[in-house]
Amino acid sequence: MYIVSSVEELQELNPFIVIGCGGGGEKFANFEGVETVGFVDDDSSKHGKPFCGCSVSPDLINLIERTDANSVAIMLPIGAEGSALKYAVEAIDKGKNVVASFRSLPLSENPSLLLFAKQKNVSIKEISPRLDNIDKIFGIAPSKCCELLPKIDYKHKNPVIYVGGTSQECGKRTTTRLLGKQAKEEGLEVAVISTDEMGLEQPVDLNFRAGSLSVMDVASALMGSIRYMEEERDPDIIFVESQSSLTELGNPHPRGLSASILIGSSPDATILCHRPNHPYRKPRGILDEINAIESVEPTKVLGISLNLRNVEGNNLIAEYESKYGLPTADVRNGGSSRLLKVIKDYIGEI
Repeated sequence: MYIVSSVEELQELNPFIVIGCGGGGEKFANFEGVETVGFVDDDSSKHGKPFCGCSVSPDLINLIERTDANSVAIMLPIGAEGSALKYAVEAIDKGKNVVASFRSLPLSENPSLLLFAKQKNVSIKEISPRLDNIDKIFGIAPSKCCELLPKIDYKHKNPVIYVGGTSQECGKRTTTRLLGKQAKEEGLEVAVISTDEMGLEQPVDLNFRAGSLSVMDVASALMGSIRYMEEERDPDIIFVESQSSLTELGNPHPRGLSASILIGSSPDATILCHRPNHPYRKPRGILDEINAIESVEPTKVLGISLNLRNVEGNNLIAEYESKYGLPTADVRNGGSSRLLKVIKDYIGEI
């Protein structure tokens, strides 16, 4: 079996050359009893610099020849599959054992590599996601790791407005769409990104179900979407619809999704949606959600979009404005222009 199940298995393969001078490489080098004699990284800015007690090298073959390494550990991120495969082949060809990370070199998808290691009479093992343990607990698990997208760190050039909420089904999709529509009517070049498969109505430009992605991929998906819209259109303003809430009670599962969308959006400002008297959700409340949003990202909540579907009477907007000190509107009844003015004024200030 090629799955590593204990640190003792790694100790038997000492000493190591580690490929990748990032978080994965550092974690591997810090395993108790694991001995490292060198590090390799493709990033030229790291070459010759100290990392975990060794100097970073650009060349695996040279380092193999200069050290007494028995094994090579490949600790690269998702998106580096080509480099990982190259290093694995080089190491095996030189008679070295290989320990790979499923993030860059899942061995179940590389049977020829397993065969090559067998022919060279060396060990090849994988630090796996251990989905077998999830299957043991629940009786079901993904067949492989769901984390797929390369990690990016893109800072948008144009203003991004995040539309969050205090719960699920509180008006985020409608608010995002109507703010985008209002901005277009006022002559702005607009991009609207929906994170819901139901985001089908105009003026949505791009939609996908964020909940279908690994939570590790959601931030990259949002950054990539924003970058794509900026390259395609160079919009004056970008609206991003979120999902669920950071604080809603009773349903903890989507809260991490909401945080990932917020982090990936890295918004300049936020409009918060709320549905009073929600019939089947349990929002913790507006102040809790504002505090959570502004703590997770350096953004500012500018206004409240009220969903009045379950409300009788017409004084609630004034009550909310007085209570929370924020412009409040019903976007389904003409309130999008008021919220957009607040957004435009704030963008002008920053």
